[in-house]
Amino acid sequence: MKIAFHTLGCKVNQYESEAMAALFRERGHDIVDEKDFADAYIINTCTVTAVADKKSRQFIRRMKKINPDSIVAVTGCYAQTKPEEVSGIQGVDIVTGTNEKARLVDEICAMFEGKTSESSVWVHSREELTEFEELGILSETKDRTRAYIKVQEGCNRFCSYCVIPYARGPVRSRELDDIVKEAKTLVSAGYRELVLTGINTALYGFERGGSGIEEAVAAIDSLKGDFRIRLSSLEPAVVNRDYVKRLIRYERLCHHLHMSAQSGSDRILKRMNRPYDSSDYYRMVNTVFEFDDSYGISTDMIVGFPGETEKDFEDTCRMVEECSFCKTHIFKYSKRPMTEAAGMSGQVSPQVKDRRAEELKTVADKSAEGFFEINLAAAADGRIETVLPEEYSADGRFLTGYSDNYIKTYIDAADVSCDNDLRGSLINVKMTDIYKDGMKGVPVL
Repeated sequence: MKIAFHTLGCKVNQYESEAMAALFRERGHDIVDEKDFADAYIINTCTVTAVADKKSRQFIRRMKKINPDSIVAVTGCYAQTKPEEVSGIQGVDIVTGTNEKARLVDEICAMFEGKTSESSVWVHSREELTEFEELGILSETKDRTRAYIKVQEGCNRFCSYCVIPYARGPVRSRELDDIVKEAKTLVSAGYRELVLTGINTALYGFERGGSGIEEAVAAIDSLKGDFRIRLSSLEPAVVNRDYVKRLIRYERLCHHLHMSAQSGSDRILKRMNRPYDSSDYYRMVNTVFEFDDSYGISTDMIVGFPGETEKDFEDTCRMVEECSFCKTHIFKYSKRPMTEAAGMSGQVSPQVKDRRAEELKTVADKSAEGFFEINLAAAADGRIETVLPEEYSADGRFLTGYSDNYIKTYIDAADVSCDNDLRGSLINVKMTDIYKDGMKGVPVL
């Protein structure tokens, strides 16, 4: 049987699609491209915004057009939160929630072999999502240099704008032994960067009295091999200054943290139900920069949250300016069902959201440039970065990859020996110039 996947949304979804593909391969089935003719199409959906829901519906219909006789299975967050809506889309055969992905192999095989012809919906309520669904040990991914390791599932925060606690359920953590086993397998397979990911990574192990993601970092940090560890995100709502200080001491951990601020306004943070204020966030940033002023910090910001005034927006711009973020991901507030913010007064018009997003992007670009200038000065003082080259640019002029502190690095192809393919190797690089969305660098071999 030929199986095709289409994955929308976050890195967790991407990891889970890779894991499901591995389960099908173990049964002897072939994984083909989503544009190819397949016997079954699996759409792993997202519901973080209204646009994500729309895209999910579009791809469900598109897959059926490629092969009208195919089996179409829909899983993921959109399927979890709106199973009746998804199952009602013409052509959908199987619907599973966020904690029933492993059963897709059996369900699709049974339908393909004619053992059942009835459509099925397998979705459990949030209260029933009590166990971490283990999808097996991954040994390979589409990306040949970087691999994601899912360490936890779910979130208990219930931020007023976010539907994910309903889509993913409460916090459940993966067994540490399985995480370490997968890390060892991936390092042995040649992966040089392991990214620990989850719905709220910082909450790893909290439900069983653990010490947080530090537990997993410490275990992987002690493994042998030539590799580094990156955290996909840290939630400021559940970490503090001391937590950050403990984390950044691990040698293999990349000097980069993604900490979602969401707003620079204390008033809006309170309306968002974020249990910290801007002063708390600034303190965490300063803690990191005290350790290393070239440390990369990236963040997420939402513009147009209900009730956001121009003054609130200015506070967000100020935070982005002052924190020298290496990357700012900007999102326009999207009203989501089941969330408190959907019923709040002061909904912001689409036009204002668009304008603020554009203005914040300009500020974010300048903030990143300031971060690059800090790194350029550090390079002049002799600082060397570790870069993981991944691919050549479209014009073939540069070999590109990311530095330890999350700078997109452009290495002139002329500086790379033709008989020495550096892709997938951790190499030392000295930064020389600011260039496009990152910096140019020269290998120090």
